[in-house]
Formats: sequence, C-alpha cells, structure tokens
Amino acid sequence: MTFSGELWDRGGAAMYDQIVRHPFITGLTDGTLDHDAFRYFVVQDSHYLRAYSRALSLVAGRAPDDDAVSMFALHAANAIAVERSLHTSLLESLGLTVADVDAAGSGPTTTAYMSYLTAVCATGTYAEAVAAVLPCYWIYRDVGRELLKRSSPDPLYRQWIATYGSDEFDAVVESVLAVADALDVSASERERCHQHFATTCRYEWMFWDAAYHKLDWPVG
Repeated sequence: MTFSGELWDRGGAAMYDQIVRHPFITGLTDGTLDHDAFRYFVVQDSHYLRAYSRALSLVAGRAPDDDAVSMFALHAANAIAVERSLHTSLLESLGLTVADVDAAGSGPTTTAYMSYLTAVCATGTYAEAVAAVLPCYWIYRDVGRELLKRSSPDPLYRQWIATYGSDEFDAVVESVLAVADALDVSASERERCHQHFATTCRYEWMFWDAAYHKLDWPVG
C-alpha cells in the first residue's frame, strides 16, 4: 500500500464519509443550505486560505529537492490567487466586501485549524508538514467530485462546486499525493504523520460544521 493510501485508510476514509453526509454538504446539493451559513463559510475560508498559503510556504522551505520547493511555493501563491478571485466574486454575490471579511475575523474553528497547521509546518519534519497539509487538498478534491455528481439548483453553489471539482485541481492533488508517496519516513515519524493527517481531517469536518452552525466565539 502507498503511504498516502495508508494515511487515508487510518485517518481519512471514515472522516470523509461523515463529511459528505454532513448537512452543510447535502444542503449545497439540494439547495436548502442557508445563504448565511454559506456566507460564513466563504468568509472563514478566506481567512483559512491566507494561513494555508503561509503553511505551504513553510513546507516549501523544508522541501529537500528543487521540484518540491517549486511545487509547494506555486501552490502557496495559487491559494492566495483562489482566495482573491473566487472569493471576490462570491463575496460580491453575497453582498460582502473584503473589508467585511477582515472585520469578521477568523472564528474559533478557523483559528484552531490555522494554528495547528502553522505549528506542524514550522516545527515538525518535512514529512509531518506534508501529512498535515494533505487533507485540505485531498478532501476538497473528493468532495468536489462528489458534489459534481449531484450539482445544485443554486447558481452560487454551482459556481463553488465547479471550482473544486475541476480537472485542474485534480492534477494539483495528484502531484501532492505523489510527493507523499515518495517520502522516506522512520517508524516514529510515520506515526506522527498519521496523527497529523487524522487531526487535520477532523478539522476539515469541523470547518464544515462550524459554517453550518455559524459558530462564533462564546465570549466577546
């Protein structure tokens, strides 16, 4: 079994099954999802992608070969490009501005996820960093594929689905999976990779759930 397959079997498959059954996801496809929940999601995803770009830059800085450095650096830049282009159009459709996103700030789940990713990518090994950032690539790709099968009666949701279910994004994910499968990890490092992968898979579910419930800080 490949290393990525091992990670998925132990920490990803069960969580992914719960994600695709989550009412946020099913609400996207049947059009019943509250636009306020989607608005919350887009705002928080904007904050998350900024931090994810920085995390990928940290991964690039730890990469052992030029190809991986170039790939993760490019992905870091692309994360910002997606945040600016897709989210700008979505924000406009939702009656929001970039200033509104900044004023809203990052919610509790977003902040926790961003902090965890940054910590692993800054202090862990290269393999640990790859394992930590991998679920965001992989789960979004697979969720996108699943949503493309179902589509949505809501044009706003169709726009989002088309982006993450694209062939271009699939190629990006496959390139990162190839890097993960080529990692040379020790037994102890392998276990830490499993822990990080499983944790960020959980954060992926928590991110959808926070949007569905429009989770805010319990105290001001």
